[in-house]
Amino acid sequence: MRNILAGLLLILSSHVMAGGVSNNQFKPTMENIPALNASKIEVIELFWYGCPHCYQLEPTLEAWVKKLPADVSFRRVPGIPRADWEPMARTYYAMEALKLTDKLHGKLFEAIHKQKAFDPRDKNAAIAWLTKESGLDTKKVEGAYNSFSNNTEISKALKIFRSSGATGVPSLIIDGKYVSSTTIAGGNLELIEVADYLIAETRKERAAGK
Repeated sequence: MRNILAGLLLILSSHVMAGGVSNNQFKPTMENIPALNASKIEVIELFWYGCPHCYQLEPTLEAWVKKLPADVSFRRVPGIPRADWEPMARTYYAMEALKLTDKLHGKLFEAIHKQKAFDPRDKNAAIAWLTKESGLDTKKVEGAYNSFSNNTEISKALKIFRSSGATGVPSLIIDGKYVSSTTIAGGNLELIEVADYLIAETRKERAAGK
């Protein structure tokens, strides 16, 4: 009888855990990361264009972002855990400066992972691709890629990655206090579920004045 009861309790416990988010699916950030707008619950995606997992997450993440409530903001920050990831980070910030992100963000993922157009670690290939796809003069693209403002954004991205305590990409930072990834959460949909949970918990904390 005792063994049967123990078995039933184990099944019940497993069912409860499967139906929600557990605290081993996320962790606190190494340091608090200030939001661009403190009135919003900010979600930051750490990503790299050369990452196949980021490419696979993108459609799910894009659909989720479009449905975020008004009190939640979202921004992307290139992950730069190593020097050879910097070319893609600079490409992203060049696109931002040239106001081409909406047009070319998805295309860049496709170029790297579907078309195998170039090596994402190759600076010159990245500039050539951006020049071709934007239709802009090469000097203008190079200017955006090598600008002082791009250098500044790279420095910020490096600090955010270090402060997050993330060990890879794609990762999501919630309210500057929590970080999760597809690896920690257990998959793409699980990562979104964790993000929704942390957003809801943050909203409760703010309502309680914590």
